[in-house]
Formats: sequence, structure tokens, C-alpha cells
Amino acid sequence: MSTTGWVVLGVIVVIVLWAISVYNGLVAMRQRTNQAFADIDVQLKQRSDLIPNLVETVKGYAAHERGTLEAVVNARNAAIAAPGVEQKVAAENMLSGALRQLFALSESYPDLKANQNFQQLQAEISDIENKLAASRRFFNSAVQEYNTGIEQFPAALFAGIFGFGHCTFFDVGENRAQLEQAPSVKF
Repeated sequence: MSTTGWVVLGVIVVIVLWAISVYNGLVAMRQRTNQAFADIDVQLKQRSDLIPNLVETVKGYAAHERGTLEAVVNARNAAIAAPGVEQKVAAENMLSGALRQLFALSESYPDLKANQNFQQLQAEISDIENKLAASRRFFNSAVQEYNTGIEQFPAALFAGIFGFGHCTFFDVGENRAQLEQAPSVKF
């Protein structure tokens, strides 16, 4: 084999190794994004598991607040059944709003507010909400890194060919203004 042949073979080997490296980097970023969403899913499951206990505790004190309690239960069921990222984001935003209404309701019931079970459940849900916020930030960071990775040259040349598509951020989106307002409870 001539010198030119070895040079061509060397260039081909370098290009193949480079393409493998780019592909493996994209796979790693996609896996990090999937793992970050799975972390959010774990926190959401824990929150969903606590909600029936919270609703039952509140029922004893605020029996006539059936609408608020039903809204929490319905939002929880919708969140559990949501299939994709976009649907899960929308359902979880509804559930967060319903929980805020429920906690605001406790302000009108001093006995409920002082109830040890309610306080414990509220503390656990608050803790999970904080963990969820951290998980969402990590997920959105992983999505940003992944989306940037598939758009940057030279990976952009291969991303579409190998089936790497954009991921969606976990964001409150259009509901941000609604979630930032304090809930109102009226009797």
C-alpha cells in the first residue's frame, strides 16, 4: 500500500472515530435527560401518594369545601394519567394550583391548621415541592445541554440521521401568572 493509501485510510479512521465520539456524546446527553425526567417522576409519585392522606385529613375539618377537595383529587388523577412530558407538565401545573388552594383553605380553619397530621403532611408536601423544583431545574439543564448538543456543529450533521430530536423543557409556561398569584378562599 502506498503512502497516499495510508493517509486516506488514516483520515477515514479519524473521521469514523470522531463520528463515534459525537454519537456517544449525544447518547450520554439523551440518557442524562431521561434520567433527570425519571427523577422528577419519582418526586411526582411521592407527592401523588401523599395527596389522598392530605385530602382525608382536610375532609374532617372542612366537609363543606367539597369543590376544593374534588379539584385536588381530579388534578392528582390527571397528573398520574398524563402520558408525555407536555401533558405531564400541564397536569402537574393544575395539581400545584389545586394544592395551593387547599393550603390556603387551611387558613380559614384554625383547628385544621393546628392538626398534627395536617402539619406533617403539609411539611412533607412542601419538602417534595422543593425537591421537585430542584429536579425540574436539573432536568431543564440537561434538556438545554442536550438540545444545544444536537444543534451544534458538527453533531448537527448526524443528530437527525441517528434519531436525536429536541426535548421539551418542564416549564409552567402560560400558567406562570396564574401560579404566581395568591389563591383566594371565600366563604
